Amino acid sequence: GADVQQVARGIGLDKRIGAKFLHAGPGYGGSCFPKDTLALVRTATDAGAPLRLIETTVQINDARKKAMAGKVAAAMGGDLKGKTVALLGLTFKPNTDDMRDAPSLDVAPALIAMGATVQAFDPEGMHEAARLLDGVVFKDGPYDAVEGAHAVVILTEWDQFRALDLDRIKLLLREPVMVDLRNVYRPEDMRARGFRYASIGRA
Repeated sequence: GADVQQVARGIGLDKRIGAKFLHAGPGYGGSCFPKDTLALVRTATDAGAPLRLIETTVQINDARKKAMAGKVAAAMGGDLKGKTVALLGLTFKPNTDDMRDAPSLDVAPALIAMGATVQAFDPEGMHEAARLLDGVVFKDGPYDAVEGAHAVVILTEWDQFRALDLDRIKLLLREPVMVDLRNVYRPEDMRARGFRYASIGRA
């Protein structure tokens, strides 16, 4: 029943840690952190001094990204056959076209393997995503991606996804389901608007 954002706020009050990067999400990606942690694991193993903490961090992150498709499926009742899922955001973070180790590279194929049709939009990463993601239907904007879908999933916290016309989103969806993997919206607000809403680490 804990709220991960309250927990993060408490941890961030320790000045040795800080609050800047304590945001729950679907797993880390990008060009630096995944590469550096793997390099550290390999170097330590080669030196005969394995770093179990770093190894476990890498394993947990990989498992977390893979588990996100299951979270989407659970929010949609468990069976994705014949269902359409709209993914908003494909890059590993906003304001980049970088797709390296992005959670979408695990989430989209897993949803397709469960029988879903995936239609997606990203403000900057579409060209690179099209090269890396087979079977995804790419759309021209967030509302195009949402139209006719049974659920919408926020994978990357682009500013434009923080300011969606939620009434329009609800009308475009076949079912009012949002899975917010970046905790962009407030659960009480989404419930008040009539959405079935799931997020990360919040009751």
